[in-house]
Amino acid sequence: MVYRPGLITPDWPAPATVSALATTRLGGLSGKPWNTLNLGDHVGDEAATVAGNRQRLQACLAAGTRVQWLEQVHGAVVVPAHCAGEVPEADASWTHEAGVACAVLTADCLPVLFCDRGATVVAAAHAGWRGLAAGVLEATVRALPVAPEHVLAWLGPAIGPAAFEVGAEVRDAFLAGGTGPDSARAFLPAARSGHFYADIYQLARLCLQAAGVPAIYGGEFCTFNDSQRFYSYRRDGVTGRMATLIYLNRASDSA
Repeated sequence: MVYRPGLITPDWPAPATVSALATTRLGGLSGKPWNTLNLGDHVGDEAATVAGNRQRLQACLAAGTRVQWLEQVHGAVVVPAHCAGEVPEADASWTHEAGVACAVLTADCLPVLFCDRGATVVAAAHAGWRGLAAGVLEATVRALPVAPEHVLAWLGPAIGPAAFEVGAEVRDAFLAGGTGPDSARAFLPAARSGHFYADIYQLARLCLQAAGVPAIYGGEFCTFNDSQRFYSYRRDGVTGRMATLIYLNRASDSA
């Protein structure tokens, strides 16, 4: 992981023509409780301030890069990133078009980036526990026009396993799902009866492995416990959103 003020650059062996980053809460214009680089336009922050923050993000990208935002609903719908002005209702997008950034917004949920070793396609997925249980990561891998064994995945900032307490219904949803009994080791009993600490990173790795992806990186963050760098909905309630995005550089872009 490479960290710059306000930005995290994934530490993974992606091709040089793939650009990826995750924002933190640092370096923006928003006042409390969204301070400061809130990129979510649905959390009560001033529209003009969010627009200014998105302009700051835009300045960190290659010139002319267009960002595909999504209306995220904790589901498993995956769409092509067209950046034609629409904000589709989906939780993942993919593209093979250079200069188009696939992006997701999070504040505890897990952002996952994808690329292939040949740098022909990229994708981004929003994976909270509902999306994970619904198969959003597997659906994203299926949507990519490359074989899963050629795909790399990076797990961005999310709530850590020591902070993500869930009810038994969450554990049951995974045990009944595609990863089945293997999911049990991602849950540890909590002090409250019938509750567990869930390792969202481990659950994501299980989903990706089940989808045939062998190369999985990242997963060393905790948004809940690092209030200086990260937003956390579970910690703060009213809060901002961070962006995690990926794009293919155009031929005219510098490496």
